[in-house]
Amino acid sequence: MTLDPVTLAVIENGLNQICSEMDLVHEKTSFSPVISEGFDRSNGIYALENGQMIAQGALGLPIFLGVMQFATEAVIELRNDLGPGDIVIQNDPYLGGTHLMDVKMVMPFYYRGRPWCYLSNTGHWPDTGGMVPGGFNSTATEIQQEGLRLPPVKLMEGGELCQDIIDIILTNIRVPEERIGDIRAQIGALRTGEKRLTALLDRYGAATVEAAIAELRARSEMQMRACIEALADGTYSFTSYVDSDGVVNEPLAVALDMTVQGSDITFDFSRASPPCRGPMNCVWATTQSAVYVAMKHIFPDVPINSGCFAPLHIPKPGGTFLYAEYPRPVAGCAAEVSQRIMEAVFGAMGQIIPERMFAAPAGTSGNLALGGYDPEEDQNYIMYLFSGGGYGGWWETDGLTNGCSTVGISKTQPIEILEQHYPLVFEEYALREGSGGAGRHRGGFGVSYRIRLLRGEGKASFLMDHGRFGPPGLMGGEPGATNQIEISQGGSVALPEHISKGEGYTLEPGDWVQVRTPGGGGYGLPSERLPETIERDLRRGYYSSAGQPSVAA
Repeated sequence: MTLDPVTLAVIENGLNQICSEMDLVHEKTSFSPVISEGFDRSNGIYALENGQMIAQGALGLPIFLGVMQFATEAVIELRNDLGPGDIVIQNDPYLGGTHLMDVKMVMPFYYRGRPWCYLSNTGHWPDTGGMVPGGFNSTATEIQQEGLRLPPVKLMEGGELCQDIIDIILTNIRVPEERIGDIRAQIGALRTGEKRLTALLDRYGAATVEAAIAELRARSEMQMRACIEALADGTYSFTSYVDSDGVVNEPLAVALDMTVQGSDITFDFSRASPPCRGPMNCVWATTQSAVYVAMKHIFPDVPINSGCFAPLHIPKPGGTFLYAEYPRPVAGCAAEVSQRIMEAVFGAMGQIIPERMFAAPAGTSGNLALGGYDPEEDQNYIMYLFSGGGYGGWWETDGLTNGCSTVGISKTQPIEILEQHYPLVFEEYALREGSGGAGRHRGGFGVSYRIRLLRGEGKASFLMDHGRFGPPGLMGGEPGATNQIEISQGGSVALPEHISKGEGYTLEPGDWVQVRTPGGGGYGLPSERLPETIERDLRRGYYSSAGQPSVAA
């Protein structure tokens, strides 16, 4: 079937709009601030035969690009008993997942009585049980310590909730009254997608839409191949480092050998560090998805569907911490290790097209969880917070300040909302001036914030990164500032042993946690920075005059 360009564009935008509307329903009806305010969720449409991505909304979290297609593929392989009105829930990291807090739902979509595709979504639940509130257990040595692990099981059958599954979930997590709201929000998003996709098919016909999907996939692959063909053939290597695994205080290497050959690229991570004891192992689906997101950053004009992934080849890095197998703990894979994978891709690509690249961004989600009991509200609570950091300088100008993590579009939840929900106060939330790496174009700044507990007792944990090594610069630029954490308990201030990771910090009223997030790396030699740009930064108070020579030298 030959489609005219207008019809093809309308169907493409229609599919993407369906996913974006699902995202909005998911966001607006969720109970958890991390979803309703932070947008830590994603919705998409996936192929019936193999789960490959057809469309994902512009509002969805990028790291779920590939992950949800692998999760959908796992459901296809394991559940051949699904019918109309069924919805599967799962969060198993080893079955196309990330960490346990990212809970997936998969629904077969039927059109005029026949299965046509799958609608899938992911939402970050602030808690799925486990040793610490929030799930970011930095000392876990097996997956069971991280929380409730769900294989693909039916949450709904024939349009009816399976109460037994609901009871199992709510009994094993903290703050169950909040989770039931998040569950219904995910279901509502899928139902919205069902209605809108039915309307699209009714308007254009299933055959026309199927032809459009095939054409869009082919064009996306063609565009990605054209981008790759413009690169110089060869093998380019780069190594980024994770601070530690939270248990053994030694860095982990994400060693990449990237081979460009014609219109294909192979990403070989076989030299990465072996599996680690702590929760920084990365599951295969997340490792692949991190490469996909990195390439989307580099070539943003290529439309997203499974076609653009076809030229990207990633051999399974068995025997490394980037190919986690049961029962390895994985809490840090999606939010932290994935960003080191992306950093390695950026570094390797910076050797080929530095004039089109950027220095490394902050590269950490800044995961901080605080859970406890609020005596004033007479209820338990869990706060999960992620924070922004600096983006790297690039060939045209300085890096973005306080940007979101490179795996997401999520924004830091408004501190006013957090103070309303939880017994705490933000005593500071400011730019971390001077944290960007020096260069012709400096890196953007991170943020500095301090949270003080007001009442009750809270237990704090954090799983961050880039505390040992700052985000690297490019073309002679200097690295950005490292992540820093301080904890005050009873007037005594301490630094975590693992710099960017820690747990078990019991806070009493008046105790606080201070976090300073990384700045981005600098681009180009600092000596090439224009004097008027230096003067502007000084005038704005970004640097003190005493500190400026180290930035501009």
